[in-house]
Amino acid sequence: MPNFIINGGKKLKGTIEVKGAKNAALKAFGAALLTSQDVVIKNVPEVEDIRRMVELLENLGVKVRHPEESQYVVTAKKINTYIINPEIAKKLRASIILAAPLLVRLGKVTFPHPGGCVIGERPIDVFIDGFKALGARIDHGENLYTISAKKLKGAKFVFPNISVTGTEALMMAACFAEGETILKNCACEPEVVSLAYFLNSCGAKVEGAGTPYIWVKGIKNLNGGEYNTIPDRIEAGSFAILAAATRSHIKIKNCNPEHLDCLLGIFDRAGIKVKLGKDFVEVFPSKEIRSLSIRTREYPGFPTDLQAPFCVLLTQTTGQVLVHETVYEGRLNWTNELKRMGADILSLDPHRIEIKGPSILRGREIESPDLRAGMAYIVAALCANGESIIGNVYQVDRGYEKIEERLQKIGADIRRI
Repeated sequence: MPNFIINGGKKLKGTIEVKGAKNAALKAFGAALLTSQDVVIKNVPEVEDIRRMVELLENLGVKVRHPEESQYVVTAKKINTYIINPEIAKKLRASIILAAPLLVRLGKVTFPHPGGCVIGERPIDVFIDGFKALGARIDHGENLYTISAKKLKGAKFVFPNISVTGTEALMMAACFAEGETILKNCACEPEVVSLAYFLNSCGAKVEGAGTPYIWVKGIKNLNGGEYNTIPDRIEAGSFAILAAATRSHIKIKNCNPEHLDCLLGIFDRAGIKVKLGKDFVEVFPSKEIRSLSIRTREYPGFPTDLQAPFCVLLTQTTGQVLVHETVYEGRLNWTNELKRMGADILSLDPHRIEIKGPSILRGREIESPDLRAGMAYIVAALCANGESIIGNVYQVDRGYEKIEERLQKIGADIRRI
């Protein structure tokens, strides 16, 4: 298993490019199964989660070509099985997105409880209840779920909790449900909007994506098309936080600053100087950064996926603040290692911590528990004095393409061994 060796305490400088959003691209691979025609997916990040998704599709008998870097062509003319491979699915939370297209195409799908990062309870009740509302039958064995339906029928479904993947899955299923489907309390993330735009470009009739209310009129067939993956807003935000935490001058290009409104608003109140362009964010060094409490929320609120790197930034700011993680229970457990690096953090309960700064961080040997915490440890190691060794970097590779090579280009002392 590879590790990262990082020597921190150095200011960085230069330009770093944002890749396509893996959470958007993964859903496009799923949507490609809704049609028997070719679907071209562009600006795809070359990360582990994408490779696992390609394995799943090929296991289903779907043809996947990779003609050039960052581009894939998916042809689901034939799908040989309705069973999603359990061993691969357990490594990939987004595997559940395949349930909707397989149910539509084959009338049946069998899948395990999906895997991914271990960050607290991530139930799939919303998927089960949503498919049931559309007329599907649910059978739950010891380790597998089977959903079947000869024909889905339009219905009204209100999400009990906002779910990005749940919204995307039911939106896809509703495209082929007879009549009209109304979805309420939907996720408003840019990835949902991007998926709806793609579905409509292929002939679907989806309205309201980006709002809590989505209306879908069922159709009989979907054409092939081209999906251009939006920039990864979490990666862009992580790089912006890295720049602020290390007091560095970094330009983050190929991003959409509008997707970062909440984070940039916090930067402004904290005294972090930022310059914005149409497709870039430029962060300048700040002598002193004011602390601000944060509460994670669904988009357009503060993203739970930026909570970890932002906690590292808070250790370098002046003041005492509260971090309230509202989305996932247990997602603050990673801060125990940050304490070992010298951070002044008080754990209040599974959802809340207090951080007092500024703290001098020291290099340590640490293990990445999940994707976002792994990125936070990289930020912490680059802030820290001395050498840090970060293990289990597979977790980081799941969502960040060649992260060490890109950081090296802006002056980071990081290498993979």
